[in-house]
Amino acid sequence: MPVLESKLDTRDESFQKNKSDMAETLGEIQALLDEAAEGGGEEAMARLASIGKMPIRERIAAVLDRDTPFLEISPLAAWRSPFAIGSGFVVGIGTIEGVECVILGHDPSVRAGAFNAFNSKKLMRGLELARENRLPYVQFVESAGADLRGEAGGDPEAAIQREIGHFAESGRLFYEITELSKMRIPTVSVVFGASTAGGAYQPGMSDYNIFIKNQARVFLGGPPLVKMATGEDADPESLGGADMHTQVSGLGDYLAQDEMDGIRLCREVVRHLNWTKLGPEPDEEFEEPVHEAEDLLGLVAKDLRTPFDMREVIMRIVDSSYFEEFKPLYGPTLVCGWAKIHGYPVGILGNNGALFSESSEKAAQFIQLNNQIHVPLLFLHNITGFIVGTDFEQGGITKNGSKMINAVANSTVPHISILTAASYGAGNYGMSGRAFGPRFTYIWPFAKIAVMGPKQMAGVMTIVGRNAAKRRGIEFDEEADQKRAAVAEHWAEERSKGLFATSRVSDDGMIDPRDTRATIAMSLSACYNNKVEGTKEFGTWRM
Repeated sequence: MPVLESKLDTRDESFQKNKSDMAETLGEIQALLDEAAEGGGEEAMARLASIGKMPIRERIAAVLDRDTPFLEISPLAAWRSPFAIGSGFVVGIGTIEGVECVILGHDPSVRAGAFNAFNSKKLMRGLELARENRLPYVQFVESAGADLRGEAGGDPEAAIQREIGHFAESGRLFYEITELSKMRIPTVSVVFGASTAGGAYQPGMSDYNIFIKNQARVFLGGPPLVKMATGEDADPESLGGADMHTQVSGLGDYLAQDEMDGIRLCREVVRHLNWTKLGPEPDEEFEEPVHEAEDLLGLVAKDLRTPFDMREVIMRIVDSSYFEEFKPLYGPTLVCGWAKIHGYPVGILGNNGALFSESSEKAAQFIQLNNQIHVPLLFLHNITGFIVGTDFEQGGITKNGSKMINAVANSTVPHISILTAASYGAGNYGMSGRAFGPRFTYIWPFAKIAVMGPKQMAGVMTIVGRNAAKRRGIEFDEEADQKRAAVAEHWAEERSKGLFATSRVSDDGMIDPRDTRATIAMSLSACYNNKVEGTKEFGTWRM
């Protein structure tokens, strides 16, 4: 298998400019991550400490095996929203007693761990990861239930409608937790504090429940609601305390003396699960890439119109920089081939331009081949879309592009998508974007995702408006259109940015390009908890 040779000139002025821009952006992102780690802020954290409670990230760190990583999902959720960055929940994949688990933690320093529109998405994504990858599900519960305050400001009627929609969606978590148990995927709850309403059903639907003495309080309705509904003046401990639930109601299975004791019990529960992965083990005798990951910082320009060779990414993330390229002379705008990452075999598809008929056909064949040999697929996005134009339509681009999308949709091996730069329109779908259900999706800092580029979108709207005016026999207002186009382009640009996309939980997180290899390896390892099986069954193709 050939070792890829780099043609990247790291002394080039444009490379150095890209690297400087990336370093600056990564610094800004790290500041946001630091803010997310602060939860509800210094005062809220001090209040937790004063009553002997650990911050949520310390709880998670304590339950993980020593010196093992934690792959956090959507850490920047709710950026530029009325809610705290991170949304008040921490979700990710970590190793407990040698077992990879999905771990969800309510942050009690953020609105008492209450549910909102953003963290509900994170919670549902965590449940989806557990289900698809067959990962035990561990939740650290301390929740006031739904956030009745909703989003600050705005139209009250609109806020009510949002809350109704949020209520309908968040209720799905009860079903999902139960379904995991039905699928023989263990669910474990450690209840650290008051867990009301929806928060009560999290342990209520779990296989194993650990309650912290003098802290855990689980009830469908807390004392205020009980008073309003029945007139009873209920005592919190008698109503839903840890002692009551472990000695009287039977909801609690284990009574922990304090938080660290609860974490110890959680590790003991996971230890006895007798959990084994269903997928094959990786080749442990792998070697690191020949080329430096540091070079990835200078590869992508802020101006995504600047091209780069996706092979330069591949050679910096695959074992030994070995890459067996498939059909290298056919459909060159899509690079396809086989490699290994941390010993796991993987088929890679990376964009080197728009998708033409030839590259689309190559992709469809390559995806089929990987399904035949049960090898996961890695999609590296830098795609403006499928090529358009009269000649290309007559040449069958819609037909051949549909073959690629058909292959992606019907493929059953795990897919992992990395948005390195542009990911526009149907090109996003063809490269297994989020709508096509990849197991994991990550995004680089300069990446953009949209229906089309902002300038193209504004231009299309202008052409449509001009044609409409012509049909109606009225004069087209060029000045007004320029103002409208400028506003549309500005907002399209802002909403296409990777940071906006990741904050709306449309991917699993924004990553430092240098961490791409490790992130993919952890994702592949999670996938291999389940069987990795391909399919030969595909839909009808217009050959």
